[in-house]
Amino acid sequence: MLNAVVIAVLLMIILCLFRLNVVLSLFVSGLVGGLVAGMPVEKIIKVFSENIVDGAEVALSYALLGGFAALISYSGITDYLVGKIINMIKAENTKVSRSTIKVILIVALLLLSMSSQNLIPVHIAFIPIVIPPLLSLFNELNIDRRQIGLVIGFGLCFPYLLLPYGFGQIYHQIIQTGFTKAHHQIEFDMVWKSLLIPSMGYIVGLILGLFYYRKPRKYNRDQENIENAPKELKPYVLGVTIVAILATFLVQTFTESMIFGALAGVMVFFVSRSFKWIELDREFTEGIKIMAYIGVVILTANGFAGIMNATGDVKGLVESIASVTGDHKLIAIILMYVIGLIVTLGIGSSFATIPIIAALFIPLGEQMGMSTMALIALIGTAGALGDSGSPASDSTLGPTAGLNVDGQHDHIRDTCIPNFLFYNIPLMVFGTIAAMVL
Repeated sequence: MLNAVVIAVLLMIILCLFRLNVVLSLFVSGLVGGLVAGMPVEKIIKVFSENIVDGAEVALSYALLGGFAALISYSGITDYLVGKIINMIKAENTKVSRSTIKVILIVALLLLSMSSQNLIPVHIAFIPIVIPPLLSLFNELNIDRRQIGLVIGFGLCFPYLLLPYGFGQIYHQIIQTGFTKAHHQIEFDMVWKSLLIPSMGYIVGLILGLFYYRKPRKYNRDQENIENAPKELKPYVLGVTIVAILATFLVQTFTESMIFGALAGVMVFFVSRSFKWIELDREFTEGIKIMAYIGVVILTANGFAGIMNATGDVKGLVESIASVTGDHKLIAIILMYVIGLIVTLGIGSSFATIPIIAALFIPLGEQMGMSTMALIALIGTAGALGDSGSPASDSTLGPTAGLNVDGQHDHIRDTCIPNFLFYNIPLMVFGTIAAMVL
């Protein structure tokens, strides 16, 4: 019997690789998956429509943050800072100075993206604010944007897998809840200890990726200059911009709402009267367009995930693997990771994958005599697999939104495929080791 989940996910990947729009790929794949599972068209449409609502808040948040990022860019602060750095590079124009700035940029973006998961839990909200203004600097230094995509991808995924803070605390709590529902009680601090070995896969992948994409890559620089941007950075505008950024992060941190955080920053610009409202409105609208596409993809991905859950074929997939592997522990572990990869690629969220696979993997692992620590490593790693490579994941959509502002960074080929190869493969290797030795 054909498995609807496998067919739907593989079809989505194939369509994306053939450059069909991600939204359309999700639509078509979800419909085909539902039909293969025997669901009537009316039910497929109903399930899809009911589930897209789950992503509405996030979609609106990203759109508003895109508008806020545009206002930051329009203020001229980022162009001013980037211009200063470029002038410094041109003044010295030595290989050492250029290499030094490259290293500083990569380390800074790595730390910033990692802190977005815990210290300042804004997730991908920082990307539309920070990355677009830096593109001209990346171009000046001939940095391969795939390298930057890997750096940001590491920062978005590694912390929640290992560290029990911020989004990591949420992820670990979801794992603990999954074990509780499966009548297998675990302590919260057992999670990070079990995921220590699997998380090393991210570190190995980052090192390999940075080395592989180390060579210079030239980009078209015709679109670097923004005609409408202010030519000078006035002290008052600088102050307003700093206040707006602080307001955004503070409100977002205290309210735990990206929507209100973005609105706070936007309102600072409008109330300050630093620019004409008609100008701010125009820039704000253009900024919304940048991130609105991500919002549409997130909504569609939620609908797709809803259809996959409604098919009931995830359980059938696990049961078929159990019947094939028998008592072969290593083979069973590898195949369970493959299931986690498939489910996460389709759903686009490791957080949403855990409840699905935990209820199925825990009884299977117990039946095979796996320890509690090994089971935690298996569940946590299987849930994370695919998050770095799914076309529908915000961990890939976020970096693409920032790096593709000028249309020179492909979502599938420049973000998804590099992240998939350099993170998911090492993660499976180290996850397998953890499940075998713990």
